[in-house]
Amino acid sequence: MRLRTTAAVGITALLATLTAAPAPAHAQPHGPIQPSAAVPDAFYTPPAGYEGTAPGTVLRSRRVQTAALSLLPQPVEAWQLLYRTADQHGRPMATVTTVLRPSGGAPKGLVSYQIAQDSSAPHCAPSHAIRLGNPLDGVTGNLEILLADSVVANGFAVSVPDYQGPDSQFGAPKQPGYAILDGVRAAQRFAPLDLPGSRTPVGIWGYSGGSLASGWAAETQPGYAPELNVRGVAVGGFVTDFGQALLKINGGYGGGLIASVLPGVLRSNPDLARIADRYLTPEGKALLARSTTRCVGPNVLRHLFFDADRYLTVPLRTLLDRPEVREALERHNLGRTAPTAPMFVYHAVHDELIPVDGADRAVRGYCARGTKITYTREQVSSHGSLAVTGGPAVLSWLTRRLDGTLPDPAGCSTRTIPSTLLTPEATRDVPHFLVSVVQGMQGRRVVTDPPADR
Repeated sequence: MRLRTTAAVGITALLATLTAAPAPAHAQPHGPIQPSAAVPDAFYTPPAGYEGTAPGTVLRSRRVQTAALSLLPQPVEAWQLLYRTADQHGRPMATVTTVLRPSGGAPKGLVSYQIAQDSSAPHCAPSHAIRLGNPLDGVTGNLEILLADSVVANGFAVSVPDYQGPDSQFGAPKQPGYAILDGVRAAQRFAPLDLPGSRTPVGIWGYSGGSLASGWAAETQPGYAPELNVRGVAVGGFVTDFGQALLKINGGYGGGLIASVLPGVLRSNPDLARIADRYLTPEGKALLARSTTRCVGPNVLRHLFFDADRYLTVPLRTLLDRPEVREALERHNLGRTAPTAPMFVYHAVHDELIPVDGADRAVRGYCARGTKITYTREQVSSHGSLAVTGGPAVLSWLTRRLDGTLPDPAGCSTRTIPSTLLTPEATRDVPHFLVSVVQGMQGRRVVTDPPADR
């Protein structure tokens, strides 16, 4: 037990530090938002004519070895699938998902886990970050693979999509949802996973930057992929309001997140890019040109306590208050469409990066339009630590939703508690969760024997 506790504390500390957190063809990107060079790997280039295939079509596949921290091979079968999806405008696009299969019999279902890429460089995408031997600069993804392993340990297949697309458009509206849902379709069609097609029980899970992508999947699913059997969506450190998040992060220890994600945001929104081009100083443009080539870890470490006011001709708060900026940013915010799948939302009351008010408002809005939500507001954790401490409760909820033992809630419920680890659903899964994480760190086979007492 001492080994399990030590490993869990170490992982919590690492994530607390590091998880802190294509434009239209006719648009000409301004200097700082041009994407860095594509990774030289022909696997990512779609074949000619792929545009005529259906969304979710697998264009090619390959076996891969996943790893934590680039060095610790993960004990699961894994493949990468290049598949057809759509960009934010509905035009054909190809991206990659890494799919994991549990040992033993056929998976009990499928969970799409969205890693918080939180960067604007293509080489930081999850499919690169979680492969054995790749550089460690995508540290968040290198660690979050352990959370995906915990899902595999409960008997589910997992899809880990590159939801930002080939141009790393962080925060693009709708596109992440399409990429996640088409990644689910691709996984269902991939024979080695042995899934029963559209009958497969599906869960969606993301934290921080991954929660924003997961939120888009929840909102777009009823109209874009109604045939999918989505039984639950879990989102934590829920990013719902871009302007609010920028103001909260700016000047704090995680300020470098702004430099890390902003090039991708501007790349996805030509209107916002033109506004930024007017107000960025030459130093600001040069900084974004550099940060768009790096992953979140190096960006945050290089720009601790980053203050955007130093790189703008007006204060950030003043800029965000301008009507044209509010209008341009609004399209990136969640909340326009109510998800139909039940949701589990968890957020730290004293989150130092993503204000809890945004999650509060999103939950109220969704509930008013009929979404059934179990909302947990946590008093003890920070943004980074809740990524780990919230894991057992999420794992228990998703497992019971997908195996059919947890019925739809009657409506919405909100609770503010000291810690999610103290909830009944979490206490059932904490030992199994810790064992699966430790086994992943040690490169041992992830055992698929979740708690029987549900």
